[in-house]
Amino acid sequence: MSTVSVLVIDDEHNLVRSIRFALHDEQMTVVGAHTGAEGLAMAETTQPDVILLDLGLPDISGLEVLTQLKAAHPEVPVIMISAHGDTRAAVKAVKDGAIDYLTKPFDWDELVLQIRRSSEHSRMARELAFLRRQQSHTRRLVGYSQPMQRLHQMIEQVGGSSAKTLLITGPSGTGKALIARSLHDIRFKDGPFIEVNCAALPEQLIEAELFGAERGAYTGANQRRTGLIGLADGGTLFLDEIGELPLPLQAKLLSFLENRSYRPIGGCRELQAEVLVIAATNRDLKAEVDAGSFRSDLYFRLNVLPIQAPPLHERREDVELLIKYFSELFATQEGCAQPIWSPGVIKRLQHYDWPGNVRELRNLVERMTILYPGEEIQPHLLPDDYLGTVEPEQPPVDDYTDAVEARERELILEALRETGGRKGQAAERLGISRHALKRRIQRLGLEGPVLRDKP
Repeated sequence: MSTVSVLVIDDEHNLVRSIRFALHDEQMTVVGAHTGAEGLAMAETTQPDVILLDLGLPDISGLEVLTQLKAAHPEVPVIMISAHGDTRAAVKAVKDGAIDYLTKPFDWDELVLQIRRSSEHSRMARELAFLRRQQSHTRRLVGYSQPMQRLHQMIEQVGGSSAKTLLITGPSGTGKALIARSLHDIRFKDGPFIEVNCAALPEQLIEAELFGAERGAYTGANQRRTGLIGLADGGTLFLDEIGELPLPLQAKLLSFLENRSYRPIGGCRELQAEVLVIAATNRDLKAEVDAGSFRSDLYFRLNVLPIQAPPLHERREDVELLIKYFSELFATQEGCAQPIWSPGVIKRLQHYDWPGNVRELRNLVERMTILYPGEEIQPHLLPDDYLGTVEPEQPPVDDYTDAVEARERELILEALRETGGRKGQAAERLGISRHALKRRIQRLGLEGPVLRDKP
């Protein structure tokens, strides 16, 4: 699990120390600032993953600090900390860009959950910001194969429509989240994009996570929770792994999709939200319907405009482009030189089946970029899983470079045999200088007693 860096801006020194102590065992590093000005300066120098910001600061109001933070670091999530009774100001902070708020004294488990969820949004937002600097809209989905061209066209058509519910299907690692973000950028470029993995949350938390909950609605609900549907108002809610949603919640989600209104747990009134709901799954939802584990009415409600994410083995011609793209991405992130991918390695990877799809390829490129910056990646440097992937009908020399070297070795040996090992005569026969011949013999590993140096 990677370390999460947290900046706490709060004038209560004891609270900052308590937060640092509580988060230490969660693999989180905490730095503290005790004024708004100090917090703004530390946000520049420490580049935190998440910021905890108190509403009541001695020099600048928390709301003003929030405004400056979002202007300078829009991709960094800010969680407001409010004293009991400051609910109205906390709600305003959420509307002004904070991802959520916690009321003092807050529950430590809730704090950890909020930070982990926010840090994941931070990571995705930073990656998205990098991609936006590189490309726009569907160009973030790298590839020009026929399956990808069809996908680009589908995204443009569907993204420009008035549809409020979309379904993305495809194996794990095919980029369903990127497709969802591309659709969001077309429809709501400046609106919120809220992502939730339905498989990653305990069943008892999913309803509160999606729809929110009033304080005291259930055991442990010590403060009001804003649901993700509410946070996504005016933007997109991306429900990844929708097939994992429990049946009772499927009914409640269906009701929201049909009426665009919902009621938080413990709430007494209906709330409205204008949200583009994009669901994604790697499962066969039709088979789930037949098996009784997925509601048929929800399936048909979602499946109005299905979008299929193609697996990587169906677009092998995109592999080299993806390798170059991710090499540049990770070299930029690591501040190092890109590795050089030999033609033999490219061919091997093009013939690999990629069960993990683009995610697997991305992970491989990241690994090789970190381990071999600026070096040429030859087949022996690849992990064992990627060896032996060239088609069996291929000759032993599996790329153009190998073929040229094999022919060069054959010509040199033939010239040396015909001249009795005399390198000067062999070089003349080959039409090169004696010095050039010596360099080639060394490069090809042809030195030895069989090639005695004769005049």
